[in-house]
This record gives sequence, structure tokens and C-alpha cells, in this order.
Amino acid sequence: MTDLASVWSALGGDPALLARVSAVERPGALPSRLPVRGPARACAGACALAAAELGARRTGGGVPAVRVDDGAVATAFVSERHLLVDGRAPETFAPLSRFWRTADGWVRTHANYPHHRARLLSALGVPEDPDAVAAALAERSAREVEETVYAAGGLAVAVRTPGEWAAHAQGAEVAGRPLVERERLDSAPARVLAPVGRDPLLPAAGLRVLDLTRVIAGPVATRTLALLGADVLRLDPPGLPELAGQHADTGFGKRSALLDLPAGREVFEELLATADVVVTGYRPGALDRFGLAPGALAGRRPGVVVAQLSAWGAYGPWGDRRGFDSLVQAATGIAAVEGSPEGRPGALPAQALDHGTGYLLAAGVLRALGEQAEEGGSRLVRVALARTAGWLLEGAVPGPAGPSGGVPAGRWLAERDSALGRLRYALPPVTFEGGPRDWARPPGRWGADPARWA
Repeated sequence: MTDLASVWSALGGDPALLARVSAVERPGALPSRLPVRGPARACAGACALAAAELGARRTGGGVPAVRVDDGAVATAFVSERHLLVDGRAPETFAPLSRFWRTADGWVRTHANYPHHRARLLSALGVPEDPDAVAAALAERSAREVEETVYAAGGLAVAVRTPGEWAAHAQGAEVAGRPLVERERLDSAPARVLAPVGRDPLLPAAGLRVLDLTRVIAGPVATRTLALLGADVLRLDPPGLPELAGQHADTGFGKRSALLDLPAGREVFEELLATADVVVTGYRPGALDRFGLAPGALAGRRPGVVVAQLSAWGAYGPWGDRRGFDSLVQAATGIAAVEGSPEGRPGALPAQALDHGTGYLLAAGVLRALGEQAEEGGSRLVRVALARTAGWLLEGAVPGPAGPSGGVPAGRWLAERDSALGRLRYALPPVTFEGGPRDWARPPGRWGADPARWA
């Protein structure tokens, strides 16, 4: 339970509560060279413990027992791969999102979204043809590709070793940060959390969460808060649709609305006026011009919990860059460690940085809500995929990849009907005595809900 203790410490939790957690270990889960299984269990377990702690605060009883199962965690960490919509699996990676050889090494590109794909092709000056992309990349160095594509607004990262990342200015900056950054922003008065029932115990019942996140990590965090009873309203700009599969996988328990922030500022302010939590997952600084910096939000809604997620961290030379799990794995050395003996880069058995960081963020929010109710103050919780990657690599001794079969996922999958069709999906790994085992509602259609609280 060493990993859990380190995560719980990063969250500021009482170490005595660790005795409330038990684990079902399954050695075949998440097979990889790096020890992914323990950290994944720790992230989900810490989130469950934070939920149980908040539940105890709201019932006035003891902290419920937490049981974290490696099988449930491993299934949830690849939830996007288990998803079926009317029996069909959505595309998880587009053809141009992959590793490519360069003149001196490898790069990883991300082109799942149409606008990122267009910028990648524009930066390389080639048509949408994998052979043309391969030929263009083979003529350039990995670092040249990285800078050229990023300058054009696209996404490409040179594959580095862990040592090369540690020597990089961004790697050094990230390494010096806590796994979960926690800050009290002001002296706002404490809010009284109303009591909740126990059948089931929903620690976040009655709390309102504005979800301004995309892709996996942020939506996993808010999906978890929805599981725990929060009214989660996801807001997206009308001209930037989410990928259908990602929306279906991470939209459980939430409502989804479209809101243009400049034109809909009055609507946003009405929502903020009674929000308890604001979660953002866009590139650092991208939302500040709309008055969504943490201090500005706290100034207009004293006592709010602001949770921020980024790929590289909101600091350092890459502090304003976009990024995704696959790119962070490439840059930080994970891809090199997980690669083949012949030198081809590899990947973790799950987008573990996304999922793990999502549970860390949800745990941070739950603990911040409890701290706010006890001590007052608006709160900031900040996490970064690159910091989670650094934690995974810290002191790790890579071993053999392990058996490829993993643990059968059937017992942690469920089916239900939805507005999107018949869904097969992974059940949540965040469980505790008396808590929910599934979401109260399936995902609806993207952007189909009104931009108002339930």
C-alpha cells in the first residue's frame, strides 16, 4: 500500500484513514515493464477514500470501508476500449496518431481531432496520406518536427529517454512540483454541507460542478464526481465538438450543454453564482481571458473549489502547450522504457496518465470540499499528466512486460440503454461501503441539454 500512502499524503489526508482501505491484488492486471498496477490502484483507492471521508463528514458517522480491486481498476483504466455502442467499438486513435521514424529517432503525433490533423499536415506540407507523412518525417530530426508542428498549432513530440526528459527544462520544472498541488486562495467563509442519506451514500449529493474539460483525464474526474451524486454540467463551445466515443465513455452521470463563453457570459455567470466546483482541462491560460483564472473565479464566487488539469503543468517553457497522454508518455521516457529491444517505442497498457490523473483530480476536489467546509477559503487543486508520469517513473525498475492476457474484464462491465444506443461500458472502480456501484444516468447526446442546473 506504499503507493496509496504517497498519494494520500499528497492529498493532505489523515494517514490514520489508510487503515480503512483493503485491496484485492491481481498480478495479471495492466501488464507492463513499468509498475503501473500499484499506482493505478493507488489513484482509484485514494479517490474512494476521499469520497468515503467526505461521506462521513456529511452523515456524521464513521468513514466507510474502502475496497479497491485491481480487476475493476484495470477495466476502468481502459474504459474507452471496452465501450460498445449498439455493438460497435468507437475509433480510439486516428490513423495519423502514432509513432513515426525521423532522421534521428522517433516522434509521436496526435491527430484525432480534425483541427489537429489539419495543422499537422499543414506544418509538414503534405496531403492526408500516411505514406506522405512518413516520408516527410523521415527527412527531419525529431526535435525539428516537434517544434515545427507545435508552432503550427499541431501536436507532435520527440520520443525521449527518462534521462533526456529529466535534463529538459520542462522535465526539471515538473519534477519539483507536488503530485497534487493544493492551495487556499482566500479567506472566504466556510460553507455548510447539508447532511446526506446512506442508501446509497452519495458524498457529493447536492453539489454543483461546472465541467470545462475534454478528452479523458478531466472528464474521468467529473464522471467520478457525478457517480458520487454531484450535479455535473459539462460546457463545450459550439464549434468544437467532442469525439463521439469519448463523449459516450466519459459522459455517464452528467449533462452536456453548449455555451459560447464570450456571447454567453451572462449565462455562465448565473451558473457560476451557485457552483461549488469549477473543473478546467484546457491548455493553461486559454480560459483566463474569459475570467476563468482561479483567483478571478474565487473573487466572483467566494468559497469555490477550482480544479485545473494540464498535460505539461501550468509553468515552465511548455506551460502553455497542448498535450495528451500518448504525447506525455513519449516525452517523459515512458515510451522508450516500454519499447521493443529493437528500439521501437511502446506504450503503457492503458492511457494510465489520463485515467490516473483523473482520479487524482477527483480526489483532490473531494478533499478540498471537506477542507473548505471545515476551514473556509476558496481552494485550488492542480494536477498535470507529466507530473503523474514522473511519479510513475520515480525509482521504478522496469521488468518484463508480463503476460499479455491481463485479467478478464467481464465482471466489471455492464450494459444499459441510452439516447446514444445500447451501451456496454466499464463500471467505476471507486467503491466504498454503502456507496454507489453505477452511475444514476447514462450519457445523453453531446450538447443536447440546456445550460442550467438541474
